[in-house]
Amino acid sequence: MPLSRRAWLFILCSISFNHLLSAQSGFHFRLADSALTLTKQKVVYDLSYFSISYPNGDLPKDRGVCTDVIIRAYRKLNIDLQQLVHEDMRTHFSQYPNAWGLNKPDKNIDHRRVPNLMTFFKRSGASLPVTAYPADYKPCDIVCWLLNRGIKHIGLVVKQKSADGKRNLIVHNIGDGQVIEDYLFSYPVIGHYRYVANNRVDWP
Repeated sequence: MPLSRRAWLFILCSISFNHLLSAQSGFHFRLADSALTLTKQKVVYDLSYFSISYPNGDLPKDRGVCTDVIIRAYRKLNIDLQQLVHEDMRTHFSQYPNAWGLNKPDKNIDHRRVPNLMTFFKRSGASLPVTAYPADYKPCDIVCWLLNRGIKHIGLVVKQKSADGKRNLIVHNIGDGQVIEDYLFSYPVIGHYRYVANNRVDWP
C-alpha cells in the first residue's frame, strides 16, 4: 500500500531532525576537542589590554586569560566571538554590564570580559540551568564561576573525566596557562551555557 503524503512528511521530518541532532552532537564534540588542543599551547596569563585586528583578532599566541580559551576554541570552528559580541553590543550596548566606564563598545576587549560573554550567551538563548549534578554539564558546555573577591571566571567542559569518573574535566586558564583540570565544582557556578552561533551547525 502506498504511503500517504502525511506519512512521507513524517518520515522526512524525522530524518531531518535526526540529522540535525547528529550534526549538533558532532559540533559539540569538535568544540570540546578544539578546547583540548589549546592545552598543548604554552600560554602566559596576561591581563594586559591589547589592540587587536578586527574581525578575527587575537592576542599573541603565548598570551591569554580565561576568556581567550573560549574565544580560541570557537575560532577553531570558524566562529568569531569577537565579531559576534561586538556587533551585538553596537546595537544593544545598554543591555551589557557597565563596569568599565565605557560609553561605547570596544572591539579589542569587550569579548574578553567574562560578564560580557555571559550576557551575550544569555541573549543568544544559550543559557542552561545551574545545577549541582555533574551529569548536567556536557562536553562543549561553557561554565562560569564566582571566585574570591567577586571575580568571575569561565571555562569549557571536555570529554575527559575526573579520576573518580564522576565529572567531566574543564579546560580553562586561571593563571597557569591553558590547562585541563577537575574544576567543575571548585567554586560556585553562576553560569551554564551551550552556544551554537546563530543556531548554526557544521553538517557532517
